[in-house]
Amino acid sequence: MLPLSIVWDVDPEIISLDQVPLIGQLTVRYYGVLFALAFVLGYMLFTRIFKTEGISIEVLDRLTLYMVIGTVLGARLGHVFFYQPDYYLSHPHEILYIWHGGLASHGAAIGILVALYLFVRKEKKPYMWILDRISIAVALAGFFIRMGNLMNSEIYGMQTDLPWGFIFVRANEVVPKHPTQIYEALAYLVVFYILYRLYFRTKGNFKPGLLFGLFTLLVFTSRFFIEFIKEVQVAFEKSMALNMGQLLSLPFIALGIILLYRVWKTPGGILQHANKKSGK
Repeated sequence: MLPLSIVWDVDPEIISLDQVPLIGQLTVRYYGVLFALAFVLGYMLFTRIFKTEGISIEVLDRLTLYMVIGTVLGARLGHVFFYQPDYYLSHPHEILYIWHGGLASHGAAIGILVALYLFVRKEKKPYMWILDRISIAVALAGFFIRMGNLMNSEIYGMQTDLPWGFIFVRANEVVPKHPTQIYEALAYLVVFYILYRLYFRTKGNFKPGLLFGLFTLLVFTSRFFIEFIKEVQVAFEKSMALNMGQLLSLPFIALGIILLYRVWKTPGGILQHANKKSGK
């Protein structure tokens, strides 16, 4: 007899239209809507941040463009080269088929870091200035993306006897599995709350590296431990002591520890001097 569980049989498609002028078939999926919502809410959040710091909305529009390109390209190329390089090197045209699935959060992180570096070079801002602030929005985006994974019935965990185990019918599962998408989503939401509160309680007047250090340490540490109960994403991971997600998390965890150590070692608590606000 199977343990008490939740039968998850949600259609990932909200609507599908077969004959749309100039487009052909048009499918709207929960994942895409949640992904877009993450950007919209991130834009609203940064509108408030930039208003707090007296920065024009035109700068925010440019930042949004960099973020969209960096996130999508990084997430796609991360999946291609970290998880299925043999397949995509044999079928390079399919790298462009993002709608077929295959986005890696670690690749997105790298893509965002590169995009933000290019952004601050053009805007003549300190790199850590933007990394601290973007961490707040990225933590919130992580929540929505993992909920999108839940709607797709993907990236779930191993079999469990816990009462909140999910039977992912559309993934052809017949036994309850850990809903690791929800575990990660809730972890990211907690990180978002911590960063959001820290930013607005200090009104942006904190030492460089504080928020980004907390983000990398908390997000990737939670990801590292949740991976222990997650199904492997590709076959080669079955023979690994630590899977690819865990190995890719370790550098980010180390970076977070280093940044927070530097903040802690600098005299004066977490606040900067009043005449040295970030980005000024």
